[in-house]
Amino acid sequence: IPGGTFVMGGEVEDDHMPPHEVTVSSFVMDRHEVTNAEYAEFCREVGRNDPEFWGIDNLESGPEFPDHPVVGITWRDANDYCEWRGMRLPTEAEWEFAARGGLDGKKWPWGDELTPEKANYNPSDGLKPVGSYPPNGYGLYDMAGNTAEWVADFYDPAYYAVSPVEDPQGPEKTKYRSVRGGGWHSGPYCTRVYRRLGLLAYWVDINVGFRCAGDAPKADPSSQN
Repeated sequence: IPGGTFVMGGEVEDDHMPPHEVTVSSFVMDRHEVTNAEYAEFCREVGRNDPEFWGIDNLESGPEFPDHPVVGITWRDANDYCEWRGMRLPTEAEWEFAARGGLDGKKWPWGDELTPEKANYNPSDGLKPVGSYPPNGYGLYDMAGNTAEWVADFYDPAYYAVSPVEDPQGPEKTKYRSVRGGGWHSGPYCTRVYRRLGLLAYWVDINVGFRCAGDAPKADPSSQN
């Protein structure tokens, strides 16, 4: 995803105010949320326990649902998985920049209108396989709906008032980690690209998953000779 400058935040709730200009460097991001099958491989290789709701069919959690996004994992679980893959969790700024898909000032990744054909949100009959809905302008799936997503930052509702412009990394340590986006169990408002939430890092939830990000590969000077 090419870096750029955008207006982060919204004007509805205090914790995503004030809207403020942010510049992010180029980065890479998973096209979709981490799936049950992908997370199960990590658990097997490192000896990690299965997710909290593993094997509960009505939550689409377990090996019978390989292409559904994994839920029931803590922030540490998500962070460790990304590190295992040689990646990391996205920052809040990266996540929102990516979710906007190149559109400026819109409520959702595709514009200002939400319909059930565009995202999986409440009322919903449960999680859907990743890639079930159209991608945004950066080719990313489910940046609104299916699951909300853990990101790297600690959560402080007042952070936007003091956020640096260049590649913000979030506030100093707090009790909470930030969660972005909305899921199958979220109401329409909660799927907006600027909506944010703080959860305890050890929290597990039927509505929260994650995806990985990373720094953009550096150009090889020899390839330009």
